[in-house]
Amino acid sequence: MNNVLRSKFGIGLFALFIFALSACSNKPVAPPPQSSGVLDEYRIGVGDSLRINVWRNAELSSDVPVRPDGMISLPLIGDIKAASRTTEELASELTEALTTYVRNPQVTVIVTNPSSSDFQRRVRITGAVQSPQSMPYREGMTVLDLVLMAGGPNEFASANKAKLYRRVDGEVKVYPIYLRDLIEKGQVQTNYPLQPSDIVTVPERAF
Repeated sequence: MNNVLRSKFGIGLFALFIFALSACSNKPVAPPPQSSGVLDEYRIGVGDSLRINVWRNAELSSDVPVRPDGMISLPLIGDIKAASRTTEELASELTEALTTYVRNPQVTVIVTNPSSSDFQRRVRITGAVQSPQSMPYREGMTVLDLVLMAGGPNEFASANKAKLYRRVDGEVKVYPIYLRDLIEKGQVQTNYPLQPSDIVTVPERAF
């Protein structure tokens, strides 16, 4: 009798273990924690205006626009890529390029008109929502905020198959959003905090 009880007890523990593993495997993979560095770092874009200062070399200092091809033109150096770089990265490259012509050059780069920043700091929602949106990012925004601003899922939405697309370390990552569970059941596990350039998509149901 004791052997039978032990056997049943063992089977029960095994079943509980399998259930726990299953529950863990269904847990959504959350995006990495929000980093203030991601929000603070500005990358130069097409249409921006830059002030290039070369210390003690006024003739080499200039105000330049970033052309549609992402390049700027400077005395002695000629064309150099500016788009998608931070001011520190561009200043470092300009300093290196000028060492051929100037002794110990010191270069600073200032974005005087960040006209591309509006598009860099936007969040977007597309697909089966009432009103697809592209809007400026605001500190503290979450997936639910963005969905509500878009009027919520429409009647064709497969809401629990929604996705968050985010660029992480130069690579686009995809995270599941259980939107129906979030809206109807208050399950907030996938109500991720948003970051600039995030995209939320809500697919349609297959008919």
